[in-house]
Amino acid sequence: MAKRSRLQSNPTLDTLVIIVLLFVSLVTLFPVLWAFGTSIKPDIEVTMYPPRILPIAITLQNYYKVLFQSDFLRYFFNSILITGIGIVITTMVAAHAAYALTHFEIRGKRKIMFIILMTSMIPPVALLVPLYLMTVKAGLYNTRIILIIIYAAWRAPVLTWILQGFFAKLPKAIVEAGIIDGCSKPMTFYRLVLPISQPGIVSASLLSAVYIWNDFLVSFSFTTKNEIRMLSVGLYQYISQYGIQWGQLMAAVMISIIPIIVLFICLQGKFVSGMAAGAVKG
Repeated sequence: MAKRSRLQSNPTLDTLVIIVLLFVSLVTLFPVLWAFGTSIKPDIEVTMYPPRILPIAITLQNYYKVLFQSDFLRYFFNSILITGIGIVITTMVAAHAAYALTHFEIRGKRKIMFIILMTSMIPPVALLVPLYLMTVKAGLYNTRIILIIIYAAWRAPVLTWILQGFFAKLPKAIVEAGIIDGCSKPMTFYRLVLPISQPGIVSASLLSAVYIWNDFLVSFSFTTKNEIRMLSVGLYQYISQYGIQWGQLMAAVMISIIPIIVLFICLQGKFVSGMAAGAVKG
């Protein structure tokens, strides 16, 4: 114990750790800093060679064009709406399924979990053609509803597995106490299990929110109308056969990452505790 204490209080080791962490952070943030620098450069500086990280002259013209002279806000709204509804539906389905598979006596429970895991391993591109045909026949092509349904269906198995492991690590005394007090298993889930499972649910939901927000394949394949496309597809309007509008593209990218950053900042406490709880073996 004394040796471990001396090792933890070693100033040289602490300084080395800080230097390594700063270096890793700089490498990780460099693309973001470069994108931000490009977004506030005039067009003449964007194409300057050799390129400069810091702009000579700062302009917000790119942000103005993105926000007020393009369809960016429409794409932004679509992404917020589809991601929000998709996460709510996915979390509700996955939480109920995970709790049932954990605390209910279900015949063939392990086989069901295996099937759920296998469905999450199917490459999305392998399902595009059958999903497209079904969507067209159902009259849902070019609608926000089909995007929500597909995202919820694709993320539910993953969330079910994550939450099932989280619910399995909860103390059984909580469920037993609820049953002794006269609550059924569903009521125990709503009144006792859900409130104390918020960190795990938030962690799983945030991971799925990032997936939906950044997804390009589904949004591009099932929508052709400009007014219902998501932000991941809308960013490609700045890439055309006449060239790439780098300043506006980087400005749009910088704005598009704000919601996810805000989510993680607001929910970082529950996210970290949920991930840590899920990593602890019962």
